Amino acid sequence: MARRVAAPGTGEADAEIDDRSVASNWLRRTLNKVYPDHWSFLLGEIVVYSFIVLLLSGIYLTFFFDASMREVTYEGSYAPLRGVEVSAAYDSALQLSFDVRGGLFVRQVHHWAALLFIAAIVLHLLRVFFTGAFRRPRETNWIIGVGLLVLALLDGVTGYTVLDDLLSGSSLRIISAIILSIPLIGTWANFALFGGEFAGELVIGRLYVLHVLLIPGILLALIAVHLLIRIKQEHTQFPGSGRTEHNVVGTRLFPTHAGKATGLCFVVSAVCAALGGLVQINPVWLWGPYDPAHVSAATQPDWYTVFLEGANRLFPAWDIDLPGGYTIPAMFWPTVVLPGVLFTLLALYPVIERRLTGDTASHHLLQRPRDVPVRTSLGMVAIAFYVVLVLAGAGDVIADEFDISLNAMIWIGRIGCIVLPPIAYVTTYRICLGLQQHDREVLEHGIGTGVIRRRPDGALIELHQPLGPVDVHGHGVLQYGGAPVPKKTNHVGAARRAIRGFFAPIETAARVELEQHAERRGPAEAHAVGGREPTTCGRPSEGGRPSDGGRPQEPRD
Repeated sequence: MARRVAAPGTGEADAEIDDRSVASNWLRRTLNKVYPDHWSFLLGEIVVYSFIVLLLSGIYLTFFFDASMREVTYEGSYAPLRGVEVSAAYDSALQLSFDVRGGLFVRQVHHWAALLFIAAIVLHLLRVFFTGAFRRPRETNWIIGVGLLVLALLDGVTGYTVLDDLLSGSSLRIISAIILSIPLIGTWANFALFGGEFAGELVIGRLYVLHVLLIPGILLALIAVHLLIRIKQEHTQFPGSGRTEHNVVGTRLFPTHAGKATGLCFVVSAVCAALGGLVQINPVWLWGPYDPAHVSAATQPDWYTVFLEGANRLFPAWDIDLPGGYTIPAMFWPTVVLPGVLFTLLALYPVIERRLTGDTASHHLLQRPRDVPVRTSLGMVAIAFYVVLVLAGAGDVIADEFDISLNAMIWIGRIGCIVLPPIAYVTTYRICLGLQQHDREVLEHGIGTGVIRRRPDGALIELHQPLGPVDVHGHGVLQYGGAPVPKKTNHVGAARRAIRGFFAPIETAARVELEQHAERRGPAEAHAVGGREPTTCGRPSEGGRPSDGGRPQEPRD
């Protein structure tokens, strides 16, 4: 094999190392990979960074938390509970909150990071769903994403139940009832988890192992696989100027995208730290230790599981009696069957849509939600159904605050689960069609200029500026291509891009205009003017718009 010649500006030693490194070619391709520049793609990165905060804060908490149910006498700094018999788990939670330096801060950072982690997963899945980013060849990543959501919910539940306070103990009692409602295996599964009857002396330790070892390990592996698949596959992008199914227009991973990602990581960490230091969450010392004879009023689980509480409240008390004296409790249907069906449909949706539409092609350009009204309407149906269940989960609080009958709240929720989803579907579908029609009207008639002219017959009309060539009747001939259509005159024209520079400009306006003029003429002139290599994934013949390292301008809605 021919010996590689050292590139200008590099040392002989660098060339020797690069020549012998197996990963050098892969690393070079990875660092040169182009990522589109759009804010919605940052939702997936927030998931990763909040998970990092979770891991770091969780490691700190494990040094002080004692996941044991043995009884001890609390002798810490919190006077109202001093001398009370509590579990070692609850005692260590109080010690973390009042006696360990920075313990309460880290506890609250951990809790807020967990909420942010799940919220970012949900928002990321919604973005992927509504833009069609799950289509071939990304079905595997979609299924992994749904699995991450389910595991994150389970990790959150196991996290707030190991503290053994009154609120988490009540939640654990509900979990036991849900497990017992499962036909055939429910009794055995409950016995295996609790080591006997509720609550036993082993469940906190077992949940702790799930929370800090098993589930985080699976989450870490799935996130790694998810990222590797994304790096391997071509990144999706929104339709726009110079963007096709065969190229990616954006910035390279290093240094531009890496710099932005690092900044976002610091922002996520700062937000979690600010919330942990300024906003109180889960004050376990106010709830007190768990006592099966006591229960707090107006208590609900965290937002990501409260929909199960609402479903359980709304479902009728329909126990199914089978021959032999066997009964399937009513709780089984809203707390086991319903989430199982919902998450299964969510995971299999790419297959279902492909079967119904017959679309088996690979897609790298995203879709605007308005262009796929059926999918968008189905998504809004799911959101409406979820909102009704969440409100039903807080029905007792709403009834108390607004002086409404609790029975009336239950019936309002039951009717809402049946009526509101179809209304959401029809309304969303009509809105999508209206937005489509408006885009095509602008393409056909142009943009309103605000200039009013009086016709010979006395009628007043507004003059329109065409977006492109027109036919003999004055109608535009441009076809809709999936990209946002400009609606105002200041969204079109030959305005130059923004000049680079944060505190001060680092380039002149004349240079920007010269570069853009050369870019419109072709890649040769652009390279000659900029003196740098174009940063695009596709060839100009395939529609890729070469640039000299500057930030591509996103079309504005």
